[in-house]
Amino acid sequence: MSTAPARPRASLLLLAYLGFVSLGLPDGLLGVGWPSIRGDFDVPTEAVGWVLTAGTVGYLTSSVLAGFTLARVGVGVLLAGSTLLASLALTGYAVSPVLAVLVGCALLLGLGSGAVDSGLNAYAAGAFGARHMNWLHAFFGLGVAIGPLIMTAALSAGLAWRWGYGIVAAAQLVLAIAFVLTVRAWRRDVPASTAVSVEAGVAVQTGPAAPAVRVPVLDTLRLSAVWSGTLAFALYVAIEVSAGLWAFLLLTEGRGLSAALAGGCVSAYWGSLFVGRIVQGLVAERLGAGLVLRVSLAGMAVGAALIAVPGPAVLAVLGLVVVGFAAAPVFPLLTLTTADRVGAEHADRAIGLQIGASGVGAALVPAGLGVLIGNTSVQVLGSALLVLALALIGLYEWGARRPTAGPSVPVLPAQPGNEGQTSGPVRPVVDGR
Repeated sequence: MSTAPARPRASLLLLAYLGFVSLGLPDGLLGVGWPSIRGDFDVPTEAVGWVLTAGTVGYLTSSVLAGFTLARVGVGVLLAGSTLLASLALTGYAVSPVLAVLVGCALLLGLGSGAVDSGLNAYAAGAFGARHMNWLHAFFGLGVAIGPLIMTAALSAGLAWRWGYGIVAAAQLVLAIAFVLTVRAWRRDVPASTAVSVEAGVAVQTGPAAPAVRVPVLDTLRLSAVWSGTLAFALYVAIEVSAGLWAFLLLTEGRGLSAALAGGCVSAYWGSLFVGRIVQGLVAERLGAGLVLRVSLAGMAVGAALIAVPGPAVLAVLGLVVVGFAAAPVFPLLTLTTADRVGAEHADRAIGLQIGASGVGAALVPAGLGVLIGNTSVQVLGSALLVLALALIGLYEWGARRPTAGPSVPVLPAQPGNEGQTSGPVRPVVDGR
């Protein structure tokens, strides 16, 4: 249904990859650095909750709002400003004198990261195609993996934890400068065939320099496909995070593995997610996003069923690897096909809502599973993941069964000055994007 994107400019593609790496870097710093941070500020271990909560609030707020502000500021300006904000926030981490200041910086970091995440996903969904969408998200995982190494290296060298944040802040600043220098390129790198303008409520296809189409916000919020997709993102991330968070407890207390072996198995789960995105990015480009999504969602359910089956630990480990590999392309491909489900004119806003919902799913469902496990047994994890996976399949099929573009805008036949352009439906461009 969606047209193949034009070959992306190499410089923008490289920046997009670096942007996804930069999104993951701060996530990997806190876990390694917190014992030192806690000691410096003389606060209890659980005080990390304040930092995480502030970051989540900022992330959810900006990721949702980004989808609605792209129309006004353009993706290049959004990426440059948000990355600069993230760099300033990380610098604040490095110089914070007390925990309260660090919590405030966590809020700012969340605001910057959420906007970058939403903006990059919205742009990539229309410009890069299935292979790069999967690989971009794989590089986010690479950033998460590099973050702990940076902090570990700083601490091992006898430096304070502040140096870890300072190094990442400097990297973010360099990236922000690169985004500033390429603002026009992000705006310009849009296929000419997608531009339309609006005159007296009627769309006229005009080419690359067309004014923006304005779609009322309520038209987007009325679409059932927007909300089914938003909930699907929350469920997907809930499964991904819950499996990684509680697998260690299941394998040790539930299946009798040693801590060292269980830790290796959890690493294998995250590794299968990374490898799956690299491999299935190529597969999706050949077979199509829709087919790969359906097979992947079914694979997640199969993996969850293996975890749920009482038996030797090897079954649970196999189930974890299957869930990880199958889940790998789901987030990027759901993002990529958003326009097919909701209509291109609503896609940026829908992606913002979806990214925000993913943060909610990552926070609430794993915590809820923790309460369930605490009141029953860790053995319930597999069954819970299976229920979530089946619900995700149902939501996807519901959203995909009747693609809708929402309230349509008629497109006039070719007029003098735009001969040779097609007169069928086209993707509206917002502020030249």
